[in-house]
Amino acid sequence: MAIAKHGPIGIFDSGIGGLTVAAGISQALPQESIIYLGDTAHLPYGEKSPEAIANYALHISRFLVEQGCKMLVIACNTASAAALGRLKAYWGDRLPIVDVIRPLVKSMAQKNYKKVGVIGTKVTTRIDQYPQQLQALRPDIAVSSLATGMLASMIEEGFINNAVSQAVLHQYLSYPDFQDIEALLLACTHYPLIRPEIEAFYEGRVAVFDSIAAVVEEVKAQLVQNDMQAKTDLAPLAQFYVTDYTPSFEKATAIFYKRKLHLQELDWKEEGLSFAKT
Repeated sequence: MAIAKHGPIGIFDSGIGGLTVAAGISQALPQESIIYLGDTAHLPYGEKSPEAIANYALHISRFLVEQGCKMLVIACNTASAAALGRLKAYWGDRLPIVDVIRPLVKSMAQKNYKKVGVIGTKVTTRIDQYPQQLQALRPDIAVSSLATGMLASMIEEGFINNAVSQAVLHQYLSYPDFQDIEALLLACTHYPLIRPEIEAFYEGRVAVFDSIAAVVEEVKAQLVQNDMQAKTDLAPLAQFYVTDYTPSFEKATAIFYKRKLHLQELDWKEEGLSFAKT
């Protein structure tokens, strides 16, 4: 399967949380077209096996390349942890792939923190990619991880900056192993939306980081390295797909992308993805 040199950037997540990454890329690279795919038929990935997630990701990557995508961005920490190796093995050097873990890890390794915390889904924290990758670059760093499974659904339901979100965050962030951390990594693309609340909880004592800025810089670098920058005479396009459409998903896009989006539904079949009949 040939890779288009100047096509759109393909971005996928288990749902709509990865729209925070898509928004960051579109804002920083307004000349680039994007195709976003939320695998809402199989969410939450955080409850699935790594093998199942890798299979979903492979299906999605094939569809995005069929649509002319020149690069793949895994806008999901769980899929980055579970599927990156499988995708790299399948596509080899033909398709640049940017995940959300490695760029943040590389950025954090250059800072002077000695103990950091990580919050994310059950699969992300169980696979333990953040501690492994951080300690490979910085053996002196101590990493504590905590599965915070309620946060993503809380955010999707719109519980942000209110009594509910503050109570849930207080419960999680009071985790004993986090009491002496210097930095906290948000290992879920939903979590940037509650980053101000997390920072308020720590009152400046702990630095809080998400992956968006680091991912954007990695995408920029890959575009230059592979000579894949968009041709400036072409108007950028943005398309948004889901594998299971509900009005609530479309409504929630305004939370993650800062404006309501029109979502197109795809049919999920064993042989691959196809456009849903209307």
